[in-house]
Amino acid sequence: METYAVIQTGGKQYRVRPGDVVKVEKLVAEVGTTVELDDVLAVSDGQALTIGKPRVSDAKVVSTVVDQKRDPKVVNFKKKRRKGYRRKIGHRQDVTLLKVESIG
Repeated sequence: METYAVIQTGGKQYRVRPGDVVKVEKLVAEVGTTVELDDVLAVSDGQALTIGKPRVSDAKVVSTVVDQKRDPKVVNFKKKRRKGYRRKIGHRQDVTLLKVESIG
């Protein structure tokens, strides 16, 4: 078995291991700073799996901010044929890249 954790940030859940680079919703932090994520739902140390109800107490994931960037544009296009109806809407999401340093 391997060491991993299930964390929740930005309304989404991620399964992370030490050394992983994870793309999450934008966090307010500078590039190079350390971020502690304490919203841990499950932790595996390689031997046993601990599942929280709803969170694992005294568990945290320490990660470093690698980059603050924006995702590629997502285009939503609507059309009704023969009616002259066309709508084009684009969206770019702000994201943060985190490198997981340790799980504790």
